[in-house]
Amino acid sequence: MARLPTDKINELERRFGEIEARMAAGPEADVYVKLASEYSDLQPLVVEIRTLNAAQSERADLEVMLEDASTDREMRDLADVELRELKTRIEALEAQIEIMLLPKDAADQRSAILEIRAGTGGSEAALFAGDLFRMYERYAAAQRWRVEVLSSSEGEAGGFKEIIATISGKGVFARLKFESGVHRVQRVPETESGGRIHTSAATVAVLPEAEDIDIEIRSEDIRIDTMRASGAGGQHVNTTDSAVRITHLPTGLVVTSSEKSQHQNRARAMQVLRARLYDMERQRADDERSQSRRSQVGSGDRSERIRTYNFPQGRVTDHRINLTLYKLDRMMMGEIDEVVDALISDHQAGQLAALGDNGRA
Repeated sequence: MARLPTDKINELERRFGEIEARMAAGPEADVYVKLASEYSDLQPLVVEIRTLNAAQSERADLEVMLEDASTDREMRDLADVELRELKTRIEALEAQIEIMLLPKDAADQRSAILEIRAGTGGSEAALFAGDLFRMYERYAAAQRWRVEVLSSSEGEAGGFKEIIATISGKGVFARLKFESGVHRVQRVPETESGGRIHTSAATVAVLPEAEDIDIEIRSEDIRIDTMRASGAGGQHVNTTDSAVRITHLPTGLVVTSSEKSQHQNRARAMQVLRARLYDMERQRADDERSQSRRSQVGSGDRSERIRTYNFPQGRVTDHRINLTLYKLDRMMMGEIDEVVDALISDHQAGQLAALGDNGRA
């Protein structure tokens, strides 16, 4: 194999065979579940490796045929065409396996917490935040992911000053993690009589959902305040101490939730707090590993402008990879795969380049 680490591939094939044998032997249920999970992770890669092995074997047979002086001209011509096609296929398989062997983000398969906040631009920014949330909501529906709003604060003219939601499903974080950053919009507001284009922005943060084992939050490290939440109803309005604010004392992080149930508010606020702490820990670890992390797709800093949505021109531009698409309407309807795929491919290219540099160092 040209660029592929043969020792690593042989070890993966050996491990896959071992898992198959152990599963067939009928282990205890808890052991079987762990083996099945590892089997599921390895299977796509092993299938590609076996396909490559078969293609290489076929190439060797064709090369022998071409080297044999007794092969007639018609067979030689046919073998020559097949060999050229096979070499192209082998190169594609090797490239695919190389990508599949790249280091995986441990959080890629997790659900995510989506946070969108209106930035500069007043009411227009809140409306845009609402548009972005609906874009991700439609995309999630197409992926058969489940969206649940944890908390929201509506804008005066519509949209959201802030909205936080969970997006549950397999691989959510892998698909959406590059959406973090400042999204800028350029359009003519409905209230603008002169037709002037206004620019506003919203900030998106996508955090991998944390599990209890990822982050331990000690009771002495948090302060929980309950606040009186009231609704419409004049003098007879019922007020209850249902809104919850949790402050994480070591970091100063503050999370609030103000739905109807105090118990539910506490659980939701803890869910968001755990995700934010987990995200902080991941970013700290990333920074320690490399000061130039995500150099190909931006720093991941949420103060960084990553994308512009220009409504008059129907144009979307992702500034990190210089990608411009004239498909704004379709993107706002949730058709964002083209941008997502381009960002993932660019990130993988950066990883491959980094591995190449390390190999030459």
